[in-house]
Amino acid sequence: MRHLNNVFNSIVSSSLTAVLWIFPGVTAIIMLIIISRVFIMDFINTEQLLWVKIRTAEILPLHRYESPMAPNLPIFQETAVEAFPMAIVGFAVAFSVAKVYSVKHDYTIDGNQELIAFGVSNIFGASFKSFAASTALSRSAVQESTGGKTQVAGLISALIVMIVTLAIGFLLEPLPKSVLGAVVIVNLKSMLMQVREIPYLWRRDKPDCVVWLATCVAAVLLGLDLGLAAGLGVELLSVVLRVQFPRCSVLANIKGTDVYKDRKDFINIYEPDGVMIFRIPSPLFFANIEFFRSKLLEALGFNPLRVLRKRNKALRRIRRLLKKGCLQWTSEGFLNTSFGPIADSKEEENIKELDLPTDFKDLPARINWNAELPANIVVPRVDIHSLVLDFAAVSFLDISALKGLKTVLKELIRIEVMVYIVACDPYVLQKLHDCCFFDDEVQSSMFFLTLHDAMLHILEKHPEATERKADFGKVITTVTVHQLCGSLRSRDKTVSPQTRF
Repeated sequence: MRHLNNVFNSIVSSSLTAVLWIFPGVTAIIMLIIISRVFIMDFINTEQLLWVKIRTAEILPLHRYESPMAPNLPIFQETAVEAFPMAIVGFAVAFSVAKVYSVKHDYTIDGNQELIAFGVSNIFGASFKSFAASTALSRSAVQESTGGKTQVAGLISALIVMIVTLAIGFLLEPLPKSVLGAVVIVNLKSMLMQVREIPYLWRRDKPDCVVWLATCVAAVLLGLDLGLAAGLGVELLSVVLRVQFPRCSVLANIKGTDVYKDRKDFINIYEPDGVMIFRIPSPLFFANIEFFRSKLLEALGFNPLRVLRKRNKALRRIRRLLKKGCLQWTSEGFLNTSFGPIADSKEEENIKELDLPTDFKDLPARINWNAELPANIVVPRVDIHSLVLDFAAVSFLDISALKGLKTVLKELIRIEVMVYIVACDPYVLQKLHDCCFFDDEVQSSMFFLTLHDAMLHILEKHPEATERKADFGKVITTVTVHQLCGSLRSRDKTVSPQTRF
């Protein structure tokens, strides 16, 4: 008898092992049932369960639904504040699940249609004292895995649920909840296995990977509704940080073309002497205008306000030396007529006057600030004569950004650095006009339609900026032409070798 039992046990164990190997979903079901029976049921008192069943039977009548009733307005007034965020989170959960399956099965969804459907279903269900309707991720996964694709599957599922709750629900009462949980987990297996994509996502986009992990952890610890809200907050924070700290770059021309790319990414590039192209790939507003200014000054290599103050101090000293006779203007420049060293003046300086544009009216000629100055006067050199700002990615500016941008432009113009803004959005340009952005210093003539048009204008104005050693030949480029009717058209133009584009 013992021998037969051993044989029977070996056959059963081998068969069970084969079944578990072939059907891994069955493994999850069996393990969850065992865990629930061993670890969960021991903590539940049978008398407490009986008391819960009795109280539930007293509160909820069996074998029938509630009759419809009109809404209770006092309750509506008390719960409106709490219901609003619940409705937002519920719709966000439903819409996110719908987007997952729309991408998987290649169809489009309309957010307004989904919102109206949820509103109508909740209004109808509330008349029968039902729970607020939303999307059940587990039921959606079960229906999708079983092949349901249309609303007929949802209708059949609702009819089955109604029959079960009204007719045979008492037969399923002793069934452990772990069985239902195991079925749900098996159907969610493909979605749960997306955790394997974390290394791939981390290599491709680290901010998106952080958002994915934060949402997943929050959903596991806080629940699906709060987890989704936390994920939405992390995503908004990620967007704010990306916009506040964009990746600014200095562009250069790819030789032989009219294309301009980041000079760090290419080798065969051309940069005219004294010209810099700066690009900011983000809107400008109060949170990133200082970041834009710091990155621009870092790319230029000097602070225009400090250079302006140094030049105005030098002009004051030159005027004083001319009045004292220590300096004299000749055809070859300033001549030092003093035999001894010239001492610095200790007069008080007005900072506001130092920030004004340089004035050469009472001087015999303009001063070349990059040349050697008399009386051992030292002023920082500025090797850039033209700055091009690529605004192709700037979709809007607020008032703080307008003020900060105008301040930077004035500081550059006052030290004789011409600024050109290219590819500016018409909405942004109209806002600049409406906000009285332009004046005698910052003029609308600095705007160009394309980056290449601005570069051609700069090279025509400063022919010494072109390369002299290399000859790239003739290049076919695209030039934008303004017509009288206001439309734009493009035509091909052969650029002469002197422009070197």
